[in-house]
Amino acid sequence: MADRQPDAAEPARSQDVPPDEVVASRARRHDGDGRHGKLWRELPFLILIALVVAIVVKTFLVQAFYIPSESMDPTLLRGDRVLVCRFCYRVGDIERGDVVVFADPDPAPHDDRGIVGGALRWLAEGVGVAQPEDEDFIKRVAGLPGDVLEIRRGQLYLNGEEVSEPYLSPDADTRSYGPVTVPDGMLFVLGDNRLVSGDSRLTREEGGVGLVPIDRVIGKAFVIVFPPGRWGGL
Repeated sequence: MADRQPDAAEPARSQDVPPDEVVASRARRHDGDGRHGKLWRELPFLILIALVVAIVVKTFLVQAFYIPSESMDPTLLRGDRVLVCRFCYRVGDIERGDVVVFADPDPAPHDDRGIVGGALRWLAEGVGVAQPEDEDFIKRVAGLPGDVLEIRRGQLYLNGEEVSEPYLSPDADTRSYGPVTVPDGMLFVLGDNRLVSGDSRLTREEGGVGLVPIDRVIGKAFVIVFPPGRWGGL
């Protein structure tokens, strides 16, 4: 007796996917499309949140700075990148020996951009697409308000006492300076590479930074983060 052939109109049930699995498969495709659509709709908001967080961190907590010169050799080399704690001096005091970043003590006048223009400028600086209007510097704090500083043939004296400075460049600077008394509200800063550092020994006209107002200090440099081989605390 010949085998019975399936009727053309009769589906071959044994070879088909069960109906409940077909429904589940369609549901999964629908859910996947929904998740992707939701992600794209939320993406601009997520980017905005990330930018806000980055700006807040950079403005109030920690900021990276690039070392552009040899004035802090050998502590910091040209091309190093350091992290600066922006809140440290809100909860503590500046100390002698701290390596600090500060804004130009004698900045040029700025154009009045108004509230909107100022906010846009702040935002552009915050996300890194615009350079700060005032130049930033990095030096080591040598004297606090009221301190008397003197350099005798390259040796630093603070309030009459000799200061040990193991961080100085081996290329010794034997010049003398002072004595001077640091005024209230000011800092006396020096570079570790005294031969090339334009610091508080020189006025702006002479190529230095002069005395630094405390309110111009941005924060304390505390770690080298780049290049990897130079990673370490300050």
